[in-house]
This record gives sequence, structure tokens and C-alpha cells, in this order.
Amino acid sequence: MVEISFYHHQTRKIEDTLPKLLEVSLGRGWRAIVQAASPQRLDALDRHLWAYKAESFLPHGTARDASPGTQPIYLTCADDNPNEADVRFFVEGAHIAPILSGAAAPRARAVLLFDGENSGELANARAQWKELRDAGQKLVYQQQDESGRWIEKAREPRAKA
Repeated sequence: MVEISFYHHQTRKIEDTLPKLLEVSLGRGWRAIVQAASPQRLDALDRHLWAYKAESFLPHGTARDASPGTQPIYLTCADDNPNEADVRFFVEGAHIAPILSGAAAPRARAVLLFDGENSGELANARAQWKELRDAGQKLVYQQQDESGRWIEKAREPRAKA
């Protein structure tokens, strides 16, 4: 069973934190998938990952590129996993539960990134937390503090006293 992390953004944008999380993943030797709900968001993330740092880029590709299975980071709106990802990042309210039981499931971790200032994304994250908790999944909820640091706020299942 993979651990599922929820990252509640309050002080920084997902576009600011996703590249750093992807860098950490690649540093661990992991392959990653970023799953969005719309092609528009996927295209924006694709452009952002090429240019977010002047001195470097994050190697990635989409289904439009040749050999998606060789991409260290694969961007998609579908329930696919051509690069056999270790970690899968969900943005824009992409739904986690259907992925976990199929061949597209990540090997180690699933991460939902959501904007706490967006009422739709917040409601979606709450609904997904409840759905996954009720299904017995291992969950961790992280929220940004005022300085942008991640603070663990909840964990399921809860530790027994």
C-alpha cells in the first residue's frame, strides 16, 4: 500500500512547490508522474517545468513526445503509467482512488497538491481524504505555515494511544 500525502497550499503556489518536490523525487532515483485534470493545466505545467529555473530544467515529457516510458517525469491527464513511476502527483483535483487499484498506481507514493484558497480544490481534497480514509489507505496531511514550511497536521490511520 502506498502512502498518500495531501499538500495544502496556502502561502505558495503549486507551480512553486511542484518543481522542488519533483527534484527531490529525482534525487531519490524515483520516476514521477504529474496528473492534471485538464489539458490546459497540463500544457501550462509542461511549459513551466522547462523554464522554472534559468540555469536548469526538469527532464519530462508527455504522450506527444517520443518514448514516454523513458521520461523521468511524465505529464498526463490519463490513468496511464508508461514510465513505471514511483511517485504520482495529482493536481487540479485529479482523482486518486481509481489509480491506486490499477496498473497506473505508483510504486511508493501518491501526492495530492491543492490550493487552499480555491474552494473547489479544497472541497475536492476533503472529499478525496474521506474516500481514501474510509477505504483504509495510509494518509498524511501537510499544510503550509506562514513561512511556506510544511507542517504535518493529520495522519490516518491514527496512532493508537
